[in-house]
Amino acid sequence: MKIVALVVGATGIAGRGISQELLACGAEVHGLSRKADGLVSGVRHVGADLLDPKTLARSLGGLKPTHVYITTWSRQATEAENVEVNSRMVRNLLAALSAARSVQHVALVTGLKHYLGPFEAYVKAGTPPPTPLREEQPRLPLPNFYYAQEDEVYAAARRDGFTWSVHRPHTIIGKAIGNAMNMGTTLAAYASICKEVGRPFAFPGSAAQWNGLSDMTDTRILGKQLVWASTNDLAKNEAYNIVNGDIFRWSWMWPRLAAWFGVEWKGFAADGAALEKQMANDAPVWKRMAEKFGLVEPDLWRVASPWHSDLDLGRPIEVMTDMALSRKRGFLAYQGTEESFHDLLAALRTDRVIP
Repeated sequence: MKIVALVVGATGIAGRGISQELLACGAEVHGLSRKADGLVSGVRHVGADLLDPKTLARSLGGLKPTHVYITTWSRQATEAENVEVNSRMVRNLLAALSAARSVQHVALVTGLKHYLGPFEAYVKAGTPPPTPLREEQPRLPLPNFYYAQEDEVYAAARRDGFTWSVHRPHTIIGKAIGNAMNMGTTLAAYASICKEVGRPFAFPGSAAQWNGLSDMTDTRILGKQLVWASTNDLAKNEAYNIVNGDIFRWSWMWPRLAAWFGVEWKGFAADGAALEKQMANDAPVWKRMAEKFGLVEPDLWRVASPWHSDLDLGRPIEVMTDMALSRKRGFLAYQGTEESFHDLLAALRTDRVIP
């Protein structure tokens, strides 16, 4: 099957991962983003703003994608605003593509907030969900922009006759500078600063996360599942969890990350400070490090997103993800999480993102 792909949010952490997988499969890949900086080599840029229907229609004019991969979102001040803005982005996109009648499949990347709740009520409202998290678990009775995005895809699929898939990764590991939710690169920057100034690499999260079981999602395995679901008839019209396939405890992983950097580490402490607080005054330190080591990005807040890492590492429950549904249907890919971290850290160092 010849895939003419449109990756929406192509410069982000998930968008870069799916772009690389599509190129490896021989697809023609178009990447929609406001700027071309950060596109994977070989991706054809489509410059557009999803909130501007007129310019969006012009940018997509003449493009007839067979497969659309939606990997982007826009963070707003409240969940009500998240719902309005992010559903409108998906609605505008699919409306602009509707006239060409070329789209065969739309894949939407969301995440575990489907089960844990939006940022305003993250694992706080009502009873915490049972883990491992399973696709069969119902929506929470809360506003959630993921649900609104799904509903836009379902409505457009009924209108235009394409198939769909929804993909729910856990915390994503991958390389993307300027990304709003990027734990791997955030921890890399944090460890580098700790080493530079001689302070310990201190775990910033909860006892439940330190001691409990967890899993993560490499962008490479996310990309593989997206291609699988969008090209395999048995996989279409379904929502899937997607993680690497292994489980770990942060009490096991944290010392290994510290060892990679050669930095002293500290485990969970009841009075430990959140990462956002620990890094609050580190921007000048990072700027000096960028000059000292010739780093490509002197702005710490384009490299690190501590607020998001705090949300994930601070959760009051352990979080594991069940992948039985896609396993039963034939998706058997596996990726070790420690290897995911090591591959990312090596790439960041090679590309002079970290020293």
